[in-house]
Amino acid sequence: MSSRVTDLLARGESRSTFVLGCAPLGGLYQAVEASKASETLQTAWDHGVRIFDTAPHYGVGLSEQRLGQFLANYPRDEFVISTKVGRLLEATDDDVDGVEGFYGTPQKKRVLDYSAKGTRRSIEESCERLQLNHIDIALVHDPDDYLEIAAQETIPALLELRDEGVVGAVGVGMNYAQKIQYFLERTSLDCVLMAGQYSLLKSDATPDFFALCREKSVSVLVGGVFNSGVLANPVAGSTFDYRPASQNTLSRVQRIAQLCQEFGTTLPAAAIHFVLANPDVNAVVIGASDAQHVIDDLKYLDAEVPSELFEELHRLNLLGNSSPADPS
Repeated sequence: MSSRVTDLLARGESRSTFVLGCAPLGGLYQAVEASKASETLQTAWDHGVRIFDTAPHYGVGLSEQRLGQFLANYPRDEFVISTKVGRLLEATDDDVDGVEGFYGTPQKKRVLDYSAKGTRRSIEESCERLQLNHIDIALVHDPDDYLEIAAQETIPALLELRDEGVVGAVGVGMNYAQKIQYFLERTSLDCVLMAGQYSLLKSDATPDFFALCREKSVSVLVGGVFNSGVLANPVAGSTFDYRPASQNTLSRVQRIAQLCQEFGTTLPAAAIHFVLANPDVNAVVIGASDAQHVIDDLKYLDAEVPSELFEELHRLNLLGNSSPADPS
């Protein structure tokens, strides 16, 4: 694993495997009052969280602004910030409320830009919003349709910024392991953030993917451990990858939840610990829209989850992309 990233994550001390995802604080799905966002961040800080993930995309800069305002009260060497490049922000007269799922945001629009010049501008503007002079971790955000330019311009620009001391570590933040692998094979990365594709329900990341990360000394962060909600609370109306979960998915997750109870734990705790049980995963990124979510998530992180639970889930073909076995 990358010593750059492990050294950064070590600032999290006892919470070094937990990264607070700050997309919800930018108004994801619903507008969030500034006071509520501040309370959420304060609760996280008071409970030992020191690593935060954000992006210009989240609330067209609102998440970064709120995070920067909060962290301005604390010594710079006590926290770690991860942000992203690939979307520049421009003023607009268009109706922006609800665009790309964010509400209550500034009057700005996103402009995709993976050029070297755009990358430098993005980092500079993120530093301004975050009130920082350097970014700990800079990730190329969702370059799924821009693989070539991201490999030839975005990442080299970030590596130059790393050499200049403006960026501490360089990586990509994407959904699919195969596309992340494109960059692992062609560029020099310190870390990757994979969202929603490695969980109790999905296994897009194969052993070969993790072996390549290990070979390249690339640290792995995993987001979306609840698959957008169903692995936190599998009830009618819950979502799986941001869409209503099917009845088959709900039934499968409810079986998993029942087994969790039988093994003396909870479904959300199992979802987090399943990912962290992989020795190639360095940390999970979990978003929170209010203070109680932070408290709950840290409770799940601190819970004891027996390895025998995962052995039983594997035996019943309930893990990953498997089809559930018939009840015996």
